[in-house]
Amino acid sequence: MAKLELKPVKAAHKTLSEGILPSQAIRAMIDVGQIKLAEPLLANQLQPASLDLRLGNIAYRVRASFLPGKGEKVAAKLDDLQLHAISLSQGAVLETGCVYVAPLLESLALPDDLCAATNPKSSTGRLDVFTRVIADGVSAFDQIPAGYQGPLYAEICPQTFSVVVRRGSRLSQIRFRRGGSEAKPVQDIALSVDLSGDKDGLVGYRAKRHTGLVDVDAVGACAMLDYWEPIYVRGKKRLILDPDQFYILASKEAVHVPPDQAAEMVPFNPLVGEFRVHYAGFFDPGFGHAEAGGAGSRAVLEVRSHKVPFILEDGQTIGRLVYERLTDTPELLYGRDLASHYQAQGLKLSKHFK
Repeated sequence: MAKLELKPVKAAHKTLSEGILPSQAIRAMIDVGQIKLAEPLLANQLQPASLDLRLGNIAYRVRASFLPGKGEKVAAKLDDLQLHAISLSQGAVLETGCVYVAPLLESLALPDDLCAATNPKSSTGRLDVFTRVIADGVSAFDQIPAGYQGPLYAEICPQTFSVVVRRGSRLSQIRFRRGGSEAKPVQDIALSVDLSGDKDGLVGYRAKRHTGLVDVDAVGACAMLDYWEPIYVRGKKRLILDPDQFYILASKEAVHVPPDQAAEMVPFNPLVGEFRVHYAGFFDPGFGHAEAGGAGSRAVLEVRSHKVPFILEDGQTIGRLVYERLTDTPELLYGRDLASHYQAQGLKLSKHFK
């Protein structure tokens, strides 16, 4: 297993004027009402540099994915596009191939110097549940402009497994940036795919079709072989990706995110192939950090080829990891201070499987 060689970076000052906000700054935003909560904050909802977002009471099945556009309210679009409403108070099934929109329990009243971005949580991405956040008047997914005041909605489209969700289920997370919406990378590192196999020759998993339900809030409730086909190396260290099949693979490199930085994987790059490598590409401060119990952590790759079969070779570049400064070192670190499911991970399915 290779180790990512991080270039030396000039040490951060105590507090920077630009960058991603740490956990204590997010908590302060809640205290002053810049983040509004319909229910009290949960003990494990706040992450080192992000906040988990919770589904509200209801989800709407809609005809198609949409963006509200400038000056338009998501609620008005739902009045026009919804097929039916589903109560989440007792739990509900969201079926594959359908598009749902659910209001979130968190809303925003951002100041003019703070913007936000969202992405699926790691467990959501590993279930192949395509999840994006939309906001009133914003013509882009997962982007919340500086000064935004209003509600947030999750668009949810299960791709492989139908899932059970309920009020309070957490599928997405939000992070906040001061100093403009564009990331200011301090490092940009290539990641390659590991197809050499472990001691048993295991290189990854291919998702099965027509399986049972997955409850997104139930840890270790599903038998792995009922949902996944293990893939073993045979002969040449390569894997042919079948179009529109979902794979879980791992990076060859060990990933280390220092306490004063966060990282994001570029999810799709047509220059290296017509496939997606990551849905939930945000790595919190402390991921893979030895002092936080994460030595040897690798990036898990959520891979789907588009349109045509594609051959992956062992060691082939499959994505890039972009590092960005935090404005301050967070009071929480991934792994050390949280019950983090994926610290020190190798090739690993989501927490739902045993």
